[in-house]
Amino acid sequence: MRAVLDKLISWTGLALAAVLLIAGGLLTWANTFIGDQVDQQLTMQGITMPEGEALASLPKSDATVLEEYAGSELNTGPEAKAYADHYILAHMNAASDGRTYEEVSGEFLALDDEAKASEEGQALGGLRQTLFMGNTLRGLLLYGYAFATIGTIAGYAAIAAFVGGFVLLALALLGMRHARQAAPVAGRQPELATA
Repeated sequence: MRAVLDKLISWTGLALAAVLLIAGGLLTWANTFIGDQVDQQLTMQGITMPEGEALASLPKSDATVLEEYAGSELNTGPEAKAYADHYILAHMNAASDGRTYEEVSGEFLALDDEAKASEEGQALGGLRQTLFMGNTLRGLLLYGYAFATIGTIAGYAAIAAFVGGFVLLALALLGMRHARQAAPVAGRQPELATA
C-alpha cells in the first residue's frame, strides 16, 4: 500500500513540476517580449532625459529624481515614469499654477465666445491644449512603465516557477525511488521469531 501511495504522490508531483516548468518558460518569454517591446517603443520616441539647465529649472525634488538618468536615452519603464512624473508634470504644474486639465478646461468652456476670442481667452485655450497634450504624453509613458513593471514581475514569477518545478521534480524522483524500495519490503512476509 505504501508503494502505491508513493507512486501516486510522485506522479502528481511530476505533473505539477511539468506545469511549473512550462509556466516558467512562458513567463520567461513574457518577460523578454515585454522588455523588448517597451525598449523599442520608447526608443522610437527619441526622448533624451533632461540634463544641465533643463534640470536646474525644475523644483529640487523633481531634479533629484531625474539626475540619475540625466542625458541618457529614455528606453526603460523607470525612466518613462521619472520623465512623466518629474519633468512633464512639473512643467504642466508650473504652466497652470497647479491646476489640472479638468479645471482649466472647465474655465475655458465657461467663457462666452467673445471672452474665448480675447487675448486672455486665447491664452487659456492654449494652456488647455498644452495640458491636454501633456496628460496624453504622460499617460502613454506611464503605460510603458506599467508594462515594464508587468514584465519584471513575469521575470520574477518565472524564476519562482523554475525553482518550484525543479524542487517538485527532485521530490517526485525521490518518491519514485522510495516506492521501488518500499515495494519489495511490502511484499516480504514477516519472519516468525523462533525461541
